[in-house]
Amino acid sequence: MKVEAKQKITPFLWFNSQAEEAMNFYTSVFKNAAIKHTSRYGEGMPLPKGTLMAGTLEIEGQDFYLLNGGPPYSFTPAISFLVNCETQDEVDHLWGKLTDGGSEQPCGWLKDKFGLSWQIIPSTLGKLMGDKNPVKAQNVMQAMFKMCKIDIKTLQEAYDKA
Repeated sequence: MKVEAKQKITPFLWFNSQAEEAMNFYTSVFKNAAIKHTSRYGEGMPLPKGTLMAGTLEIEGQDFYLLNGGPPYSFTPAISFLVNCETQDEVDHLWGKLTDGGSEQPCGWLKDKFGLSWQIIPSTLGKLMGDKNPVKAQNVMQAMFKMCKIDIKTLQEAYDKA
């Protein structure tokens, strides 16, 4: 498996046996995603011949390396991928796709059907929460605490209250 070194650090994701399904899923979720390289298990290897061993996936210019390594490890929320979204439509699209078969979590977090944690966050959240007026920032934070999927309009209304 050849991994191009266009970035210094590449996330490496260990799957039991669903790496190929995950690669296909993520390329269907993100508009700018593509499978770049794959390699398959041969005879006498840990998984059946022809099963994807590893692959490189690019999402929005970020490479990810996926491995079918068997069941010793699983994902935890201690590691997540934050996706900055510019519009509510983008938040809604990604939230809907990534929670299909997964689960919603508080404050813009979710787990996809593979157990991988994502944060689907509108870029405006950081701007509003970073306001110099502590009342405005606090209002936004309190509104966010009540949400799973982040709603930009509700954040803006909370901000405008102060």
